[in-house]
Amino acid sequence: MEKVKVKRWRKRDCMGLVYVAPWLAGFLLLQLYPFLASLYYSFCQYNVMASPEWVGLKNYITLFTVDTDFKKSFMVTLVYTLYTVPGKLIMSLLVALLLNKNMKGINLIRTVFYIPSLFGGSVAVALLWKLMFMDDGVINAVLGFLHLPAIQWLGNPGVALKTICMLEIWQFGSSMVMFLAALKQVPASLYEAAQIDGADKWKCFFRITLPQITPIIFFNMIMQTINALQAYTSAAVITNGGPVKATYLLGIKLYKEAFQNYKMGYASTISWVIFAVIMAVTLLLFKSSSGWVYYEDGGEF
Repeated sequence: MEKVKVKRWRKRDCMGLVYVAPWLAGFLLLQLYPFLASLYYSFCQYNVMASPEWVGLKNYITLFTVDTDFKKSFMVTLVYTLYTVPGKLIMSLLVALLLNKNMKGINLIRTVFYIPSLFGGSVAVALLWKLMFMDDGVINAVLGFLHLPAIQWLGNPGVALKTICMLEIWQFGSSMVMFLAALKQVPASLYEAAQIDGADKWKCFFRITLPQITPIIFFNMIMQTINALQAYTSAAVITNGGPVKATYLLGIKLYKEAFQNYKMGYASTISWVIFAVIMAVTLLLFKSSSGWVYYEDGGEF
């Protein structure tokens, strides 16, 4: 009897491996291998045409001590993140509060607000944004109609990055949906008790609503920070890093080193620095969460 049980267990185990084999093959070949290979290449001089040549920490030393473009792109990416992450969180929360109503046609209204996020990272949307904010675009035409001076949205180094950030903030649908779901889960009894005690809407919002949805705020903050630090499409399509590298994000720097200069080893170094920054920021957010993220069961994430 014991031998039969062992044989059946092995058969089920083999069948399980057969079922997960496609995913396992994809993970090993398309995720794990490129991940580890890029780490190796980051310590090599590699231009695709020749075999990788081990150079140790030379790429990292060059990146942090010699490459001024990297310092510029790092600061631009940091500013971009500081603009887009709080901006998207605030915008999505405000819209979620407005849409957290029971009224006729509310589902259609929610869908309309969510639609822009379906095209997140789309080249077509970036091109449309570029056409709208060109010197002779729709936005300046509207300003002219209102007898207001035209603005160099994409040609002014002080304005170009903010214009790109507006596109990212505009695509707030995913965060909005999660905030809306969180707002639906706040117990109505808490609001009723607060109203009995004489609390107004502002006190209810800051003392009840915000603490109750802090886990979703925390989750959205992490996801949006990761996305912002890896941003590429909008800045590349709309300004290609200009003017005067005012929108020269790390994603653009990485792309140009890899596919224009064919410095795959150096590009791998940049990718691992981005990965390290994302890990550091994520760990800091997790570390700080114990002081401001509220969980109903009193536990931690």
